[in-house]
Amino acid sequence: MSLNNTPSSERIHIGIFGKRNAGKSSVINAITGQDLAIVSDIKGTTTDPVLKSMELLPLGPVVLIDTPGLDDEGKLGTLRIKKAYQMLNKTDIAVLVVDGSIGMTEEDDRILTRIKEKNIPYVIVFNKMDLITDASVNTRQEIHSLQVSAKNGYHIQALKELIASQLPKELTEKKIVGDLIAPLDFVVLVVPIDSAAPKGRLILPQQQTIRDILDAGAVSIVVKDTELKDTLDKLAVKPKLVITDSQAFGKVSKEVPRDIPLTSFSILFARYKGNLDTLITGARTLDTLEDGDTVLISEGCTHHRQCDDIGSVKLPQWILAHTKKELHFSFTSGTEFPDDLSDYQLIVHCGGCMLNEREVKYRMKCALDQNVPITNYGIAIAHMKGILTRSLEPFL
Repeated sequence: MSLNNTPSSERIHIGIFGKRNAGKSSVINAITGQDLAIVSDIKGTTTDPVLKSMELLPLGPVVLIDTPGLDDEGKLGTLRIKKAYQMLNKTDIAVLVVDGSIGMTEEDDRILTRIKEKNIPYVIVFNKMDLITDASVNTRQEIHSLQVSAKNGYHIQALKELIASQLPKELTEKKIVGDLIAPLDFVVLVVPIDSAAPKGRLILPQQQTIRDILDAGAVSIVVKDTELKDTLDKLAVKPKLVITDSQAFGKVSKEVPRDIPLTSFSILFARYKGNLDTLITGARTLDTLEDGDTVLISEGCTHHRQCDDIGSVKLPQWILAHTKKELHFSFTSGTEFPDDLSDYQLIVHCGGCMLNEREVKYRMKCALDQNVPITNYGIAIAHMKGILTRSLEPFL
């Protein structure tokens, strides 16, 4: 991936919701000026959520989520509706498309209530206004509603501007590491190259961190863990910060002098996307696990697992060695995250580089609501290596 490409996790996710034949796909095509979604008079043309990355002015890089109809029928329809509602967990701005010739219905009100409960900025789009002849049709005017016609382009530009105006300010101002450094500071990134490393490229958190360092006007120095000590010895200026891959935490902490701040990519992303205090508390739960407890190890992406995969192999081994308990492990990956977490005494999640902030916080809230401690790979590893306190010092 080019450093100039905006990853999906950093794009604003715009979820398009509504009943079958409300014109969701037509609205998507109208605001993008492209035939991105299939348009048909047949109900239920969109059967599964479809995610499309693109540029949408005046917002910039976004992910548009086209969802199945909220009034779908039958057993499959019920599953499709559930999938549509799940998309709320990754939606930064919700667009509820209503058939303006019919007006708001029970299904529209139901999802609007869920959108408000989740504090998601939203827009209500009364589509098909080209068909309206009766002024009494229920196109009630809420604070963020607009009458449009995807067919003839009526109010489409105004709709794009209205959607853009819902963007939470904090989404555009957060930094991964840029707020911890100053122009011309040296930042050393430790990137182990082993069998699990992707050939010919850096993984997403490393790419994003390098870009954030460049945006801050600082200098990034990328080295393998085997070259770290020689690199530090040759630098005439002491680094402002060393950032390491979590797997090398133990080795790196021994080679980085105590007066040089040290942290990990996982800890940086925990601060960037989630609640760092919650994840720290979760890591300390490792010391209280008992025989027979079950640990859920969850990843936000799917990938080909190597023989020494960190999630399915290394982490369980480290946790067993640390706790000295007979534990059980469960694993999930990708977009699926269990609704019922009652079987788990601890959740260890990946850094979430492939998930947007809203979905990371949703998963954390699911755990907190069910009183299940949650942490992430880097924080758990730092705790087990006895260097968690040191790795948090850059943020104090």
